Amino acid sequence: MPLDEALSRVVIDFSGRPGLEFNVDFTRAMIGRFDVDLFYEFFQGFVNHAGVTLHIDNLRGRNAHHQIETVFKAFGRALRMAIALDPRMAGQMPSTKGSL
Repeated sequence: MPLDEALSRVVIDFSGRPGLEFNVDFTRAMIGRFDVDLFYEFFQGFVNHAGVTLHIDNLRGRNAHHQIETVFKAFGRALRMAIALDPRMAGQMPSTKGSL
């Protein structure tokens, strides 16, 4: 997912097993009064409680705000794709385990 100079990729699997690979090297520690460490904590909490495997990669970016925005946009799209029914699959969920 691009935004100006930033580019991120997010992949999710509703596997029933919590796992997070988080590869975002922020260009600064704070965005206004927001500590960017909380960004990781949000996704760790999501993974733990939803039981999903989640890979987050910020491939490039110089502006920390853009880095966060591209990850959230990519996360939203990945989430939508992961839970959408595919008519070619006869009503089954697109999960490695076959169900959510």
